[in-house]
This record gives sequence, structure tokens and C-alpha cells, in this order.
Amino acid sequence: MAYTALYRKFRPLKFKDMVGQEHITKTIKNQIISGRVGHAYLLNGGRGTGKTTTAKILARAINCLNPQDGEPCNECEICKAAIAGSLTDIVEMDAASNNSVDDIRAIRDEVNFLPTLAKYRVYIIDEVHMLSTGAFNALLKTLEEPPEHVKFILATTEPQKLPATILSRCQRFDFKKISNEDISKRLQYVCNQSNIEITPEALKLIAILAEGAMRDALSILERCIQEGNKKIDEDFVKDLVGIPKLTFISQIIQAIIEYKVEDALKTIQEIESQGKDLQNLLWELIKYTKDILVWKTSKNLEIYSEEQKKQIANLSEKISKERLLQIIYQLSELENEMKWSSQKTILFEVSIIKLCNQEETQKVSGQNLEDIYTRLTQLENKIKSGNFAQMPTTTNKQEEKVPKITNVGKLSIEQVTDLQIEKLDFWPKIIENLKEQRKMMLVSNLLNTVATMINDMTVGIVFQNGLTPFVKSIMEKPENVQELTRLVSIECGKEMRIKLLDCQDAALLKKSKEKNPEEQVAQELDVPVNIIDD
Repeated sequence: MAYTALYRKFRPLKFKDMVGQEHITKTIKNQIISGRVGHAYLLNGGRGTGKTTTAKILARAINCLNPQDGEPCNECEICKAAIAGSLTDIVEMDAASNNSVDDIRAIRDEVNFLPTLAKYRVYIIDEVHMLSTGAFNALLKTLEEPPEHVKFILATTEPQKLPATILSRCQRFDFKKISNEDISKRLQYVCNQSNIEITPEALKLIAILAEGAMRDALSILERCIQEGNKKIDEDFVKDLVGIPKLTFISQIIQAIIEYKVEDALKTIQEIESQGKDLQNLLWELIKYTKDILVWKTSKNLEIYSEEQKKQIANLSEKISKERLLQIIYQLSELENEMKWSSQKTILFEVSIIKLCNQEETQKVSGQNLEDIYTRLTQLENKIKSGNFAQMPTTTNKQEEKVPKITNVGKLSIEQVTDLQIEKLDFWPKIIENLKEQRKMMLVSNLLNTVATMINDMTVGIVFQNGLTPFVKSIMEKPENVQELTRLVSIECGKEMRIKLLDCQDAALLKKSKEKNPEEQVAQELDVPVNIIDD
């Protein structure tokens, strides 16, 4: 008998067997029970989250001769034929390889014929975003008003590529990433059914590596089985996928924190001698640094032992949040550069040497701190005096005796700008909401911010520690902008926009509300001024 891959062998045959998508399966079952099944569905989500499985179960459920509580019986002739793939009334089409106008026209011609055995003719179109523009146009009318005996189930990982005319004709269901806990439970079930001995730590590691995709988790487990080990443990999984041991990762990060170049290079050479992949090593370094930042921010980590948590706690006391963010940013840049480099080892080692160089680190993180403070002081004096024209637009550090400060980051927004801007009370609630969503990178950059109302359509986020290029790059990511805009709009009760402000912008905002000197300030001050019309 031919070998069947685990993800196919253990594909759920009923909605109740699906993992992590209860919000979708419950709705679809209720539609089937009440007889209100739609004519077109759009299933959207990441790889391996259950889109195709849901489509197959739905196709059987609406055609089943003996449905049970919205589930297919999987025992009648229709269900058995559908499971075996011999039922011609359920048509599965891959739009990645069948994306032409002619392919869709063939479907358009077929829908006029009644199904041969089943009640409905069901078309499952996978990767539907790959259809050409002409194919979408050919599908439009049929998708909007198909015959009563026809149902369409579209599946995609990129719904933004679908025309709005297609989206508006479908019931959309968004599949979320499956949690590590749910993946671990399902893997344990598969192991029990297959007589595979595996440790809880190995299950947890496979779940993390799968990144929310059940199919990827089963593929990793299958690779572990094929190695022939009697028992699968965490170290075995790491060796299989080329991940260095946590001890090595901790040693490299500690060397970076303590600026010990020789220790870092020695550990890297030891890892390379074991044949580990540098990309996996880099991924682990970024992840471990992120976990140190999470611990420093929330004191909450789930996947580490108590001894490992103590090590992370010790490292977190030796480094600031700002430098942790800098390390993550530089390692992420290195990851992108290594993809296109033919000398990955040299590039990797040089970047680690830079991170271990104290002077280089201070140069990157401190970018002209005195000059920034000088400009802030100049702006403050101009606003207080109201004398814009007589103040010089540039500063000479030797001529002007500007008092130096050492820890600007710990000053409050009032101390830095001497402003009494109107703070929005709901801002801490939004940050707490993001923390609950585990968006720790976004939270860490918003910890020292306040929000103020610029006008009736725009909320400003003021960064009292300065809006550095790195912070700006994090905040301007489309997914972060979208989530912040959504949360702010909910709190304000209407659709709002957000705008990122530094202390200089906040000062200009305060002054503009009093005397409205936007144009004068923009012309006379050497600072960026963004004016938003009401």
C-alpha cells in the first residue's frame, strides 16, 4: 500500500475534529442546520490553517444523505465517493495552474448542468488570487447569481489581491494562526495514534517552529519519524532542523551584551563546526533577544525552564531596552543582507563583531544626542518668548552654552518641552490591549508615549524619547498602523487617523493652537513641521 503523508492521513473529516478554528466551524454548522447555506464562500488565512479541509468538509456536509448536527456522516455513498475523490459533482481546481479565462469559461458552461449524484455541484477553487484579470471578470456574473444547484468555495492566502467585486459576492471567513497549545495537543493525538514516543518539550518546539500552521507541524513530525529514533526529544528536533542549542545562543548574546568579541566568535566557530545553518542561528539569536526584551518588559515567558529564565533575567539586567531593540533591528537587517550574499559566514561574523564593538554601538544608538537637545532647547525658548524672527536657525555648540544632560530618555514630556498638552485618557488602555495581543515589539516602542487630539479626525502619538529612524520604521509598518488606527477609532467612536509626533512637533502643535503661527514656525525653524488641515 502506498505511503500517505501524515497531514493527509490525519486530515479532519468532520468540523469537530478541526483545531483552532471554532469561530468558523460553529458558524458554518449553524448555516447547514438551518438550511441557510450561502452560494459563495471565501476562506482566507495562512498556510496550513485548515482552509482546504473546511472546504472539503463543507462540500460533503451539504451533499450528505444523512447529515448529523451539521456534520457529514462520512458513511453514505456520497460521502465515501467524495472522500475517495471519485465524486464528479465536487470539483477541486488549483487556480495557480488553471488561471486562464478558458478555465473559468469551462466552469461557467458546466454550471448549467445538474449534478449527477449529489444535491449540489460544488466548485472548490484553491489559491484563487492567482486567477488572471480576465478570469475574474468571466467569473463575476456566475459567482453573483449561480444556479440553485451550484456552490462556490474559494480559498486564498492573499485576499488583498482579489477584486472588490469578487469579495463583495462572497461570505468571507478569516482563518487565524493555530495556537502552539492547540498544535501540541493535535501532535500528541497523532503520536498516540501512530505509536510515536515524544517528549512535551519536543512537541512545544515543533509547534513553535510551525508558526501557526498545522500542516507544517505535521511535516516536521514526519521528518522526525523517518530518522528512526525510538524517542523524539527537544535536542533531536533541533539537530534535525539545524537549530543550535540554547546554551550557544545564550553565550553569543551574553558576549554581545558584555562586548566580548573573542567569546562570540569562538562560540560561532563551534556552532559552524557542528554543521549548523547560519540562517537558523540568526533566527534563534533574534528570537532569544526578543524574549529578553519581553522578559524585561512583562516578566512573562512560557517556553523556558526555570533555569533558563534565570539566565534570561540576569542578561536583561545588564542591558537596556533601547539596546535590545537596536540588536534586534541590526540582526534583522543582517538576515535580509544574507539572503543575497555569497559570503554569508564573513558577513555574519563581521556583523557580530560590530555588535560587540562598544564605540560602534554608542555611535548608532546615540546619534547626535546633544544636537537633538540643542534643537529642543532652541524651540522651547522661541515658543516661550514668541520671538521667532530674531532667533538663529542653526546653532554653534561652542558659541551657545547649552546645558548638557545625560539621560534624556527618563525626562517626562512636560520636562522636555515644558508643554501642557491635552492627553487622551484611553491611551494606556490601548497599550494594554496591544500587550494582551502579544504585540510586544509595538508595545515596547509605545511605553513612553502619550496621545493627544490634533483635530476631530486625527490623534497624535507623541514620542517623548524621540522618534528615531528605527522606532519610525516599526511604527509605520502597515499592520501596526492598521491596528493602532482601529483601536483609536473604536475609542473615539468614529473613524480616525493617527500621526507620529516627536517633542518638536508637539511644541509646534501647542503653539499653533494658541496663536496659529504654523507658517512662521515652518519658515524660521530648522525642524520638520507637518501641518494637517482640519
